Amino acid sequence: MEQIDRPGATVFGSARVDEGDPIYELARETGRLLADAGFAVITGGGPGVMAAANRGAQEAGGLSVGFNIELPHEQQPNGYIDLGYTFGHFYSRKVMLVKPAEGFIMFPGGFGTFDELFEALTLIQTGKVLNFPVVLVGSDYWRGLIDWVHGQTLARGMISADDERLLFLTDDPQEAVEMVVSCYRERCAEPALEPRKAAAE
Repeated sequence: MEQIDRPGATVFGSARVDEGDPIYELARETGRLLADAGFAVITGGGPGVMAAANRGAQEAGGLSVGFNIELPHEQQPNGYIDLGYTFGHFYSRKVMLVKPAEGFIMFPGGFGTFDELFEALTLIQTGKVLNFPVVLVGSDYWRGLIDWVHGQTLARGMISADDERLLFLTDDPQEAVEMVVSCYRERCAEPALEPRKAAAE
């Protein structure tokens, strides 16, 4: 497989949004902004948010990467991928979605997106990957989860306040991209330099 020769950010989100949906357009803009910043845009290679982010990167002349998965309903790679691979198993695909990334940008999605979100947080929490940004885009969608994490998981001592600070919440693609890019440029993940603002605050 060809090497990715630049920093990358992985964009996650629902396969069930179409062009014209506000979520699709936000993801497309995010892909464009990441490409403008010199980042490869990495996705799960499918439709919806994944296609939108890949499309934005490709339209901006950036590197668009897609790691697809073989599924019973035959998910096809989207048409906006410059560098891609289709995996037979989720575990190997997940490694490739994490390994080249300098940050994660999460759009609204279903169980697959939740799985990717909490696996990323667990890897960061346990020190298996560097402590880089996990940005949730869409406050209307994610606020209930943030409130639950704060009011239940943190309040009951299941996580620490530092764990809660792993999450950022925004509605602005520019802010989401700046969080990832600035952390990479400041090398804030090696180790984190300053406590970061908790999304629940």
